[in-house]
Amino acid sequence: MDRSKADPVHEDVEMTWHLSRARKPDTQNDSRGVRKGPWKEKKNGSLPEYIEAGKMSDKMDDVQIGAGKFSERSPLGTSAQVEKDYKEPGPAPLFEVSELKSWSFWRAGIAEFIATFLFLYITVGTVMGTSRANFARNCSGVGIQGIAWAFGGMIFVLVYCTAGISGGHINPAVTFGLFLARKVSLPRAFFYIICQCLGAIAGAGVVKGFQKDEYQLYGGGANLVAHGYTKGSGLGAEIIGTFVLVYTVFSATDAKRNARDSHVPVLAPLPIGFAVFLVHLATIPITGTGINPARSLGAAIIYDNSHSWSDHWIFWVGPFIGAALAAAYHMLIIRAVPFNKRT
Repeated sequence: MDRSKADPVHEDVEMTWHLSRARKPDTQNDSRGVRKGPWKEKKNGSLPEYIEAGKMSDKMDDVQIGAGKFSERSPLGTSAQVEKDYKEPGPAPLFEVSELKSWSFWRAGIAEFIATFLFLYITVGTVMGTSRANFARNCSGVGIQGIAWAFGGMIFVLVYCTAGISGGHINPAVTFGLFLARKVSLPRAFFYIICQCLGAIAGAGVVKGFQKDEYQLYGGGANLVAHGYTKGSGLGAEIIGTFVLVYTVFSATDAKRNARDSHVPVLAPLPIGFAVFLVHLATIPITGTGINPARSLGAAIIYDNSHSWSDHWIFWVGPFIGAALAAAYHMLIIRAVPFNKRT
């Protein structure tokens, strides 16, 4: 073949092939006489076919290297990533006597009490104002959207203020879920729940002290299953609503995300507050939205109505089930690989 009349594209391909062979010499043959490496002998193969075979071999090498970085089989409940580029905090001790002697332990409980007190005061006061406007049939109330904003906005503010002191739980269901995930110890979880309940009772009591007659007339912000819904529907709504909240808490405070995204710790209260807001929009017509046993308990004790007490168990059982499901989902599914490779 006359080189002067050769196809310039073919010449470029041939030159690339020769340079590649010069960079990657391979003269070893296997037992069948087939050359090893990226360049495989192929009968009547053209230059582009040789080049394509080399590219495919390089890609396969990359895949094998990447596949070998992680183990193919991981038992249930173990981390998916073998080599972590972040520091995972260890599990909290179940019980430690020295914790009870530290000021940070008691300070955290006080922070939970004050935060829950402020939460009930603002939110129940908003509910009372809206109920008064609805009773008077005027447009001065904020409506369901305003109530939802009050709950979500206060959670955003209070989590931001107390996250560095107590973690900003402000909810026994959140504390219970974090306890199941070994994020807090048993004494701390128990102490938090007591402080949250006492703060909720105090907050609802202050609202009643400011407007005693209206408080009893408009329901006191107590949670109960609305007419037209069964107790099973109310329980299901509380389970799903609390699942959304606690799942958001786990995701917003995840150590892996905090290490890789520097803005996540700063913005963590925002998605938690939005989760509370959205859940209230969905479940206010069904149960008045509990998803917080302390909030439901405080309003029920101060209101003290037989109807609210008959449904009160829903606002403890539902949130605790939802919190347990969210903790299990995050620890076993999101942060671990419960699948085995099919053989």
